[in-house]
Amino acid sequence: MTADPRVVLLGEDVGAPGGPYGLTRGLLDEFGAARVRDTPISEGALSGCAVGAAMSGLRPIVEIMFFDFMTLALDQLVNNAAKYSFYQGGDGARDRRSLPLVVRTLYGGRASMGPQHSQSLESWLCHVPGLKVAFPASAQEAYGVLRAAVDDPDPVIVIEPIAGLTRESDFDADAYRPGDMAPGKSRTVLSGNSVTVVSYGPAVDLCSEAIRTMGVDAELIDLVWLQPWDIEAVRASVERTNRLVIVHDAAENQGVGAEIAARIGRDAFWYLDAPITRVGARFSPIPVRKRDWSDVLPTKERIISAIREVVY
Repeated sequence: MTADPRVVLLGEDVGAPGGPYGLTRGLLDEFGAARVRDTPISEGALSGCAVGAAMSGLRPIVEIMFFDFMTLALDQLVNNAAKYSFYQGGDGARDRRSLPLVVRTLYGGRASMGPQHSQSLESWLCHVPGLKVAFPASAQEAYGVLRAAVDDPDPVIVIEPIAGLTRESDFDADAYRPGDMAPGKSRTVLSGNSVTVVSYGPAVDLCSEAIRTMGVDAELIDLVWLQPWDIEAVRASVERTNRLVIVHDAAENQGVGAEIAARIGRDAFWYLDAPITRVGARFSPIPVRKRDWSDVLPTKERIISAIREVVY
């Protein structure tokens, strides 16, 4: 916001209250009410306002308090923001006109937020041509992805895990370089040769714990970006390890992992020595109590079992 006066922030409680989790604290005082605006409780209205602002030359960042509430903003995002650059070319052709809009939202899984505040709906968004989607796993990633999203000419959805807000994480703003977290770039967390484990969001740390507990020589790839995703990095890893396990908090049924499995199953089929295995949430709403939601979301034990199944 300091570097670009066109960047404005819109959302419920982002101004005077400093954000529902304190993530925008101090921005109103620093940049003023013209650039940091508290909005009514209407995700459809505030996302529509942001689309119009982007069309008129601003670079809005919209905060949707919970990922679940994205359902109320989908009309503006799917039917206007994602289609804007396609509208301009005629006959389905795309011209160079951009719509620089960032929607930042918070995923409530693993934080005892209940079934209406814990849904991981990223596959819905990844299915829409014109939208880009990222799901960072750490503070450093979240910062880099947000910077990359603001610089991007297209609408970008950035999903951050609420559970991560209570965990300490290394962070250095000066370490960021333009292009570090550009759309489509993944991050290799662990290097190995016996199995490729692909994950994103809060499940990345869980995969790392499982791999270290097993002592298996696994390569762990944090996708970071889900649309576009780094198919080249995943394919290269699978061609070396010959095995693939995909882990995410979203429902396993028709989730992002299904797309990854389909693409790798086609492009690297002859390199596979075992079936591609997915570990996702069970097909159920997420309960409030940890002892209940831990039976729905992926666990370290389920990940270990999946890795063991394909390696041994």
